[in-house]
Amino acid sequence: MPDAMVATRVSDERGTAQQVDVAVVGAGFAGLYLLHRLRKAGFSTVALDEAGDVGGTWYWNRYPGARCDIQTIDYSYTFDPELETAWTWSEKYATQPEILRYLGFVADRYGLRRDIRFKTKVIEARWDEASERWQLTTDNGAPVSCRHYIMATGCLSAPKPPEIDGVKDFKGEVYFTGRWPHEGVNLAGKRVAVIGTGSSAIQSIPLIAEQAAHLTVFQRTPNFALPAHNGPAPSDRMNLLQGDRAAYREQARQSMAGVPYPQQTVVSWQLTDAERRARFEEAWGKGDLVYILTQLWADQAVDLEGNKLICDLIREKIAAAVKDPQTAAALMPDDHPFGAKRPCLDTNYYATYNRPNVTLVNLRQEPIKAITAGGITTARRSIDLDVIVFATGFDAMTGAIRAVHPITGRGGKSLSDVWAKGPETYLGLTVAGFPNFFMITGPGSPSVLSNMAVSIEQHVDWVVDRLAALREAGFTTIEPTETAQAGWGRHMADCSTLTLHRLANTWYTGANVPGKVQGLMPYTGGVGPYRSICDEVVNRGMLGFRLTGPYVAAQCNDGEVVSLQPDVRLVLNLLASLNLPPIESMGAIGARAFVNEFNKSRPAGRPIGEIVDGTLPGADGPLPYRVYKPATPGPHPVVVYFHGGGWVLGDEQSDEPFCRDMVRRTGMMFVSVGYRHAPEHRFPTAAEDGYAATRWIAEHAGELGGKPGPVLVAGWSAGGNIAAVTCQLARDRGGPEIAGQLLICPVTDCTFDRPSYNDNATGYFLTLSLMYWFWDLYCSPADRTDPRVSPLRGKVERLPPAFVVTCEFDPLRDEGVAYAEAMAAAGVPVEQLQARGHFHSSFTMVDVVITGVPGRVRMAEALRRFAGLPPEVGRGDEHSSGRASLKIAAAAS
Repeated sequence: MPDAMVATRVSDERGTAQQVDVAVVGAGFAGLYLLHRLRKAGFSTVALDEAGDVGGTWYWNRYPGARCDIQTIDYSYTFDPELETAWTWSEKYATQPEILRYLGFVADRYGLRRDIRFKTKVIEARWDEASERWQLTTDNGAPVSCRHYIMATGCLSAPKPPEIDGVKDFKGEVYFTGRWPHEGVNLAGKRVAVIGTGSSAIQSIPLIAEQAAHLTVFQRTPNFALPAHNGPAPSDRMNLLQGDRAAYREQARQSMAGVPYPQQTVVSWQLTDAERRARFEEAWGKGDLVYILTQLWADQAVDLEGNKLICDLIREKIAAAVKDPQTAAALMPDDHPFGAKRPCLDTNYYATYNRPNVTLVNLRQEPIKAITAGGITTARRSIDLDVIVFATGFDAMTGAIRAVHPITGRGGKSLSDVWAKGPETYLGLTVAGFPNFFMITGPGSPSVLSNMAVSIEQHVDWVVDRLAALREAGFTTIEPTETAQAGWGRHMADCSTLTLHRLANTWYTGANVPGKVQGLMPYTGGVGPYRSICDEVVNRGMLGFRLTGPYVAAQCNDGEVVSLQPDVRLVLNLLASLNLPPIESMGAIGARAFVNEFNKSRPAGRPIGEIVDGTLPGADGPLPYRVYKPATPGPHPVVVYFHGGGWVLGDEQSDEPFCRDMVRRTGMMFVSVGYRHAPEHRFPTAAEDGYAATRWIAEHAGELGGKPGPVLVAGWSAGGNIAAVTCQLARDRGGPEIAGQLLICPVTDCTFDRPSYNDNATGYFLTLSLMYWFWDLYCSPADRTDPRVSPLRGKVERLPPAFVVTCEFDPLRDEGVAYAEAMAAAGVPVEQLQARGHFHSSFTMVDVVITGVPGRVRMAEALRRFAGLPPEVGRGDEHSSGRASLKIAAAAS
């Protein structure tokens, strides 16, 4: 008998379980939409919530000044066009009462309250293996038995208890912003303390200051706050929405943050100081959190130097707003990049500290010693108080789930135990070992780093659509595999390296809760990319899930949904969307023109000391070169660099972003050589040009501004081939002396039968077909075993020490590994970097592949080691370039 037909409630003391298809915990934005979608899909459902009415976090958070920080035209349901036109927001940022009214309006419009049990807490949930159902125990009314169990508890619904001794001794009034009394609080004429300066404090402090006789703010860590400039919804955004509502909403769904702003393409170092200030002032005046977080310059969220520019400009604003210099200095964040913690929107926050009845206590200078019966004692003074307001935040994301009740899955596994070392999920939606268990905006999903309304709708739609599909196919259980979950954890870690969130102690990482295992909990890869990954899981046959049912064969399509680095995935997806013709179909001249056009769209890279162009005598005529010099006084060791391009494409300038980056990281001088190209100049022209250029540069190092003595060689792809061949020729022809070689995804052999050629033949830009084309243009089959084109076929003894870089998704991977192993076997000091998740062009695409930074750091350290220098050179930056845009530059080979 279907669950929907046996739902029942009885009133005996123990209570017969209420039988439903799906039980939902929570009646906020997520819970209400779940009820609506599940009902439309034909599932019997009950929602359980501790609150007395709908609203979720907006039911509980009623502190003075509580507002959303996403514009309300974006912070709204979009599933029903009629609903969108039936409700009109009164302000750009709606207050808590208006948001609560909106959620009540939605509940009434769709008749959702009849499926909600209010003032009911789930105190235990246990998976029953025999019945394949979740058994829920509640503190009010009948227990619940459900096939599927969905947590819609929100990310910020578990207030964090105070960590200060003596709270119970205080004789005055104590309040928490996250559990503010519904009847309100009269603070008029009272001595009030607010502990904390996070979002709720920044919103409430100006209003509390207007009521209190005196307000003392206790601040441990200052946060960045921006003026909200609240008022009517901005006309420009409203015009965009009303002009094409469907397009506006779809752009939001595909965007990075869930708000339809374009990906910024200009990097900070391309702008003058005046241009940066103008952009900042425009953003400051807009009062739009997402805008200022994403639209100033492209490297603001990924590069410390680009981020510091914003931090300095905001500090100037604080200094101008706060009259007392000491107070202003205390309010200036200095321990985290802008955006690494969620900035706050405020109304008159900084100006409030100019009021005579407001005092700021800097807890870094005078920590709280205890709360007493009459107030708070610090290391320097005692402060008499009538009211203490704790604005100390939440046990975010995991706390909101674990605080609801014990959750016990398959084999008696406790979710708390499984998450003892940090949350592990698949897609942020499911957990291995917990069948038919789902989380909406759980850890591992975009959640708090996105417009929650957009993320909630995507999560709910995905989950309900999957439940309907399972039912149709006869499956009764769904559970992620350990393999898929571990892969998602690696992808989460990879994504975290793209941003500066890892550099801040914040509730995003759990650092605000004593004893909590720290790790970045939200997915940082963006709303649009996350949506595409969830869709890919479905399109690949529910990849990473095990499905079972009593009358159908079990299904388990195991694996990792994302193996590529996140920025590499974006690059390749963009390339695919461009529908470019194969490079080899363009002919040599057409391909060169195409690559050159792509190169024009790339930021050249950060400034360095000096760039000088010249020509040198090659094997048979002059060759162009470009010298990249550090900003530090010379002379510097010299690196001879050979660009990629399959011996057919590129020139001495085509890898300029990479050369600049390496000059900054190594403190060494790079001389990039423009060797002659096939098919006009076939084998062995490139090899002989490379050797001749290296010899000449070594002989004229001093004249070029470099340090006389041994040189180093480096190259990427075909340039790596030339660098490797040059080392063999220098050994066999009596010089020049080469101190070390850096080979990045080098061509080392002429065979195409290694696994990496088969595994990566298509889809990664450098294809098997393109390599055939390169080889055919450069070298006849009869010559391909010559060591000057296949150095793996030559003698590898007595070569300079080498650092060999290979990428997982590269046809050339295996021959690069083979060359490194052959040198090592011959006694050559060799270090390998086998870059997981990267493709052939990763390390030279400095402007877009940020996850290549650690690899380039290791390359720089190797070059310095070969030159006899200390491993690091001071650069003053964490990432040497920002993700300027996803315009793909010359990345052929």
